[in-house]
Amino acid sequence: MQALSNRSLPSLSLRIDLDPKGRIGPGKIQLLESIHTCGSISAAGRAMDMSYKRAWDLVDEINRICRQAAVARQTGGKNGGGAVLTPFGVALVARYRKIERDAASAVHKELEALRNDIRHPKKSTERDRDAKAR
Repeated sequence: MQALSNRSLPSLSLRIDLDPKGRIGPGKIQLLESIHTCGSISAAGRAMDMSYKRAWDLVDEINRICRQAAVARQTGGKNGGGAVLTPFGVALVARYRKIERDAASAVHKELEALRNDIRHPKKSTERDRDAKAR
């Protein structure tokens, strides 16, 4: 585990459980963003050091969980195939990033306190006194 610098805060990672077997989190959102940037599922997978099969399985899972397509495949042609985010996919990424920003903002003070606790650990006598005070 890396030591925290004086300035950096611990980071918040957000996972949204949409149903008992399906969730959206930073990896799937990053994959959607990569598809949007790269224009294909295979290129997005390569950019994330992920196999095409794994990338496609995740896209399929996102589409299943959300009950609508977040990614639309484009068939071959002169420039080959590719993939684009659907309007729903673009909105999904934007909404997730907004939820993520709002959550990080809501816990900012607690993350600062955690960083300070890690940077300046209390001595055992102080911990014992604090525990008894509770």
